[in-house]
Amino acid sequence: MTAVNQVDLAGAQWRKSSRSSAEGACVEVAALGDVPWRKSSRSSGDSACVEVAALTGAVAVRDSKDPAGPALVVPPADWAAFVTGLKTSAFD
Repeated sequence: MTAVNQVDLAGAQWRKSSRSSAEGACVEVAALGDVPWRKSSRSSGDSACVEVAALTGAVAVRDSKDPAGPALVVPPADWAAFVTGLKTSAFD
């Protein structure tokens, strides 16, 4: 598995969580900015859609109904393995 620090988030907009403590126990989150998202060709007509974006060194996945919401960021090899699993019915 690729280490998270190999993902290029240089252009990301970071913000500290409002729940972070004064003792330095902080969590920061990054907005992915203006990356091109594409909707899955397997998405249903009832808005149950998944969107993906290719990043430098990673793939981001989000729910199209909540584009401002969270995105899962995974290494390309893990995404490829997931897609292969879908195509071969490994998760059925």
